[in-house]
Amino acid sequence: MKTRNALSGSLVVKLGGSLLEDATLRAAALEAIAARFSADGDVVVVHGGGKRIDASLSRLGIPRRVHAGLRITDAVTLEAVVGALCGNVNKELVRELAALGARAAGISGADAGTLRADPHPTVDGVDLEFVGRVAAADTRVVRALLGAGVLPVVASIAAGPPAAPLLNVNADAAAAALALALRARRLVFLTDVEGLQDAEGRLVRELDASRIETLLTPGSAVTGGMLPKLRACLEALRGGVAEVVIAGPRRHRGALSHGKGGTRLVAA
Repeated sequence: MKTRNALSGSLVVKLGGSLLEDATLRAAALEAIAARFSADGDVVVVHGGGKRIDASLSRLGIPRRVHAGLRITDAVTLEAVVGALCGNVNKELVRELAALGARAAGISGADAGTLRADPHPTVDGVDLEFVGRVAAADTRVVRALLGAGVLPVVASIAAGPPAAPLLNVNADAAAAALALALRARRLVFLTDVEGLQDAEGRLVRELDASRIETLLTPGSAVTGGMLPKLRACLEALRGGVAEVVIAGPRRHRGALSHGKGGTRLVAA
């Protein structure tokens, strides 16, 4: 495996929660990541784990509450979120990547202030409680791991303001924040769908920032979890990431190696 003196983390990969719960898709995605890391040593993984959180909440008899694609997180839900993301999901990914030959280490965004968030403002008058909006990313731990030839695997939990609890942050936004802080050349969202689809269900192969803004307006065809994903894409592009790709199972390797397949998003 090659290591880079620049420690730039030039490729940030976000693993979606739905993909993680499908054993076949998960294995294929991790194989693609391990292969890319073995070749270049410049990969950072950010993950969520929505399905695993849902299962934890179900066992506890706690209803799942979501608004505008974001999970409403009260104190009990936050405990389940932290346990699922920083515990089971993160360490399982580390173990599976290691089995594929990628020396990996799992951290959360709260570790050493890797991700710092402010409490998320209300959305349409709805209080999201312990949900954060990423305000800053500190890449020192991530860069140290890359410099040591280790693949960082980052759970989407952030440190809140001083003396405040941890905050649940959207994994798409967390990935975008890290990509910007690392000055990554590419941000790739590996998902269980082939990319963004239009109102007729056809794959949208390329979008620019102005078109993304249109899709984010009320009444567009984009709903649910794709909303925060597109917001994260727009933030990354506007901040200087050259290319963002949303790729499904058949395009994981191509998306990681040369940005081909799925939906490609560019600034202009």
